[in-house]
Amino acid sequence: MTTTAPDLADLSRRLQALTDRTELTELCDRYVRHLDQDRHSDHWLESVFTTDAHLTFPMGEFKGMEGLIAFQAMARTTFERTHHLSSNYDIRLDGDSARVTAHLMAVHVRNRAEPNSHFTIGGHYEAQAVRTADGWRIRTFVFDLVWNAGDPPAGKKL
Repeated sequence: MTTTAPDLADLSRRLQALTDRTELTELCDRYVRHLDQDRHSDHWLESVFTTDAHLTFPMGEFKGMEGLIAFQAMARTTFERTHHLSSNYDIRLDGDSARVTAHLMAVHVRNRAEPNSHFTIGGHYEAQAVRTADGWRIRTFVFDLVWNAGDPPAGKKL
């Protein structure tokens, strides 16, 4: 059996699509992992987001690196521990951009000495990502809250 040039071109496109999907899944996983494991630093933000990123949550919008840093500071001062889970990825590729939708569940513990006092959320998100010289990065992220349990952060409307 011989392989023709069109067959190789098709295989190359398919391989690139699989690679892109893997990298986008890893990008979303890296985001939620950093939320939990690197809560006390902002060094990781540029490995996940573009510098002009725009995040939208029920409690507000955060734009650019300054906005992302402010969002992280709010989370650090409100919760002592967090545990985020992201799954059920649906990835739509369009050249050097992509749309990722996924489910997200997160447990937020205010005080680790009182682990039963927590705020838990579930919902889904849509992220628009772009391919950069440093790999895929999230440009927009919109979280849609489906349910919550426990006491939300004081003064925050959901």
